[in-house]
Amino acid sequence: MDLREFLSGLRSAGMLRFVNDELDINYEIPYVITKFDKGPTLEFTNVRGFRDTHVVGNIVNTRNKVYRALGVKTDVEFYRRLLWAEEVAPSYRPGETNNVVYDPLPSVDLTKLPIPRYFELEPGPCLTSAVVVGMDTKENVLNASIHRLTPIGPDRFVIRLVPRHLYRIYMRNREIGKDTPISISWGLHPAILVAAASSPSFGTFELNMANALLNGSLKVKSLDNGVPAPAHAEVVMEGYISARETTKEGPCMDVLGTYDEVREQPVVRITRIYVRRDGPLIAQALVAGYSEHKLLMGIEKEAKIWQFVSNVVPEVKSVRLTDGGCGWLHAVVAIRKQSDGDPKNAIMAAFAAHPSLKYVVVVDDDINIDDPSEVEWAMATRFRADEDLVLIKYARGSTLDPVAIDPLQGITTKMGIDATRPISSDISRFRKGVIPASLDPDKLRIE
Repeated sequence: MDLREFLSGLRSAGMLRFVNDELDINYEIPYVITKFDKGPTLEFTNVRGFRDTHVVGNIVNTRNKVYRALGVKTDVEFYRRLLWAEEVAPSYRPGETNNVVYDPLPSVDLTKLPIPRYFELEPGPCLTSAVVVGMDTKENVLNASIHRLTPIGPDRFVIRLVPRHLYRIYMRNREIGKDTPISISWGLHPAILVAAASSPSFGTFELNMANALLNGSLKVKSLDNGVPAPAHAEVVMEGYISARETTKEGPCMDVLGTYDEVREQPVVRITRIYVRRDGPLIAQALVAGYSEHKLLMGIEKEAKIWQFVSNVVPEVKSVRLTDGGCGWLHAVVAIRKQSDGDPKNAIMAAFAAHPSLKYVVVVDDDINIDDPSEVEWAMATRFRADEDLVLIKYARGSTLDPVAIDPLQGITTKMGIDATRPISSDISRFRKGVIPASLDPDKLRIE
């Protein structure tokens, strides 16, 4: 299973459109992608300055496309499958193969790759959709994750390392004076991106998760530095995160749609580049702060929230990290409650499942959580601030939050809202009105 096969399926389903006008990889293609943010996948066939190259965007910019990539149809089916993949990952180690579809380039030159430039204040092009696999040189622990990579020379990136698993591997290698061997794979099946964007426990290899999601079909190739890379990527880079060299990174756009702060970050040295040999190269452009970024970053957190809330509430219908909350900071949880205390337990469980969350609304299962007006209607008709508001002060949140009390630690105040109807109340007072007619307005003759 590779990106090209997935795109072919989208094409057959009428979910992909071609853009044949000549456009620049810098600003122009990203701009068009944002104008179709929740629409079709776009494949740009005429990329200025890059022959035999197509650029694709909005690959998984809707929940429907994510579910299609994983072979599921409903929210709960997705939650169960992703959580199952995390659990069984150790048993789904991908098979190694020499039958790769990419060849090494004669020299290392990142300027030859169609890496887009997105936003005006960013220092240059930025690779936003590649999966980095890093290895702990002492214990051979592997981790796959998605990181921002900014070229700073023909064979150098600066990498944004959030203090999570790859950062932990980097620090462990650094303590013994070792560079961290890595592979960088670009142009992958969305199941691999979903797995790499997940946060299983340290030591669970995300490519094993991806193999489980792909029903055991993923194959990998070990590079010269000992790190695996998917055998059907569009571009694979081999290299090392320097234990000693750092430089300034940023300002770059983040998931909140604001510029992240400038930090001192590690430098990556690329030693070899492999490029797919058959047909035009397919480069994925992922625009930070838009739907594809939000879904990839947040959808696994929805599964974790569903799991945690399901432990304290008998039935959880669905979870959404909201669009207005940047797919990260705000959530809506729909439950079927059996006690008036269930929503507050659900609120606390949601915060435990996703520590970056700072605002959560719990609604009844008759509310469409994809409709912000319905959620607000539930708040207007079922919420009392003196009884149904939960405030948690000085809690750990997200370091991305620009109004955090302590931005370095992400210390903030969290709020939960119980917008469910009381069990003991007359349900007719809370029922939405329905007009009992089955006419099709589109068939009426209206002049």
